[in-house]
Amino acid sequence: MNARASASERLRAELESLLVRELSRTWRELNGSHFRFALTPPVLLLVDADSVFGRWDRTRRTLEMQRTFVRTRPWGEVVEVMKHEMAHQYVNEAMKITDETPHGPAFQQICERLGIDSAASGLPLPGPSDPERDRIRQRVTDLLALAQSSNRFEAENAASLAQRLMLKHNIAMAERPERRRYGYLQLGIPKGRVQENEHILAAILGEHFFVEAIWVSGFRPEDGKRGHVLELCGSPENLDIASYVHAFMLETSERLWREHAARTREPRNRERRTFLAGVMEGFRERLAAEKKKSREQGLVWIGDADLHRFYRKRHPHVRSVKLSGQRSSEARARGREAGRNIVLNRGVKAEPTGGARPALPPKRS
Repeated sequence: MNARASASERLRAELESLLVRELSRTWRELNGSHFRFALTPPVLLLVDADSVFGRWDRTRRTLEMQRTFVRTRPWGEVVEVMKHEMAHQYVNEAMKITDETPHGPAFQQICERLGIDSAASGLPLPGPSDPERDRIRQRVTDLLALAQSSNRFEAENAASLAQRLMLKHNIAMAERPERRRYGYLQLGIPKGRVQENEHILAAILGEHFFVEAIWVSGFRPEDGKRGHVLELCGSPENLDIASYVHAFMLETSERLWREHAARTREPRNRERRTFLAGVMEGFRERLAAEKKKSREQGLVWIGDADLHRFYRKRHPHVRSVKLSGQRSSEARARGREAGRNIVLNRGVKAEPTGGARPALPPKRS
């Protein structure tokens, strides 16, 4: 074996060891948060199976994860598959049930109780088409296209109508007797440090776009780094729209900063972070004003109890962190002013970073 091949083998061995340690760490966290420490650690293995992402073998007490899947897919999907396999382990070892089929009643019951994807698909599948949901998504898309109008009044009116349509739709859905279907979506890749503007944007999505937002732990297998990634929980149509708003606001705030920096010759990174936070604050104020108008017209959103239950199943131990207030500055004030003037529209044709589907469908011709 030559030196280059030997070095390659060492790197592969180090990566495998790092991945197994991270899988073990994730298993321990899930054992506490979801299974109340009822499970005994299994032997964790990376395997080259082609047909499955993960497998629990009760005879050998091994929990196997597909090597390529773990190395190449977003960590959130890896965690979902591990939850699924740990549910199998729980049925066998904590409930002492070994005479049912692997995906039998006991397994389905545990997945339902703990908010685990019983299909083990990593990310929940879109599911069957819903004509009403598709109609709302298309109508919102059409209104956001109108919001690109060069006429400021027409643009603002179209954007306001889109927000009001979403509010009416969600109020109507909340009043239906049948339960809605919910899923989740993680945006971007895990980051070591989450900036203030990103925290404010997450709060905006939770306050105004009918989703629950939370920062969760993540891992980047390609470089072995841990961090946090934003996760949204909600109905499929609300996830689509919220993920679009996320991409739109990140791109728009950066564009506004570049324009501001060109005018003021303030390229310093500290000023940039402050300006971006100001943009999000200004946009938040604009949305709050729209929400007040809707309340005055009798459109009051009291929340979605079923969504909150789904969210708490996925995240049974949630800690709230209060951000410390930041000093005011000229850059922050300019950013806030720019944020108040943002009109949400279809100006960005981006997909949510790290996602597998576009945030909104293209406008019909």
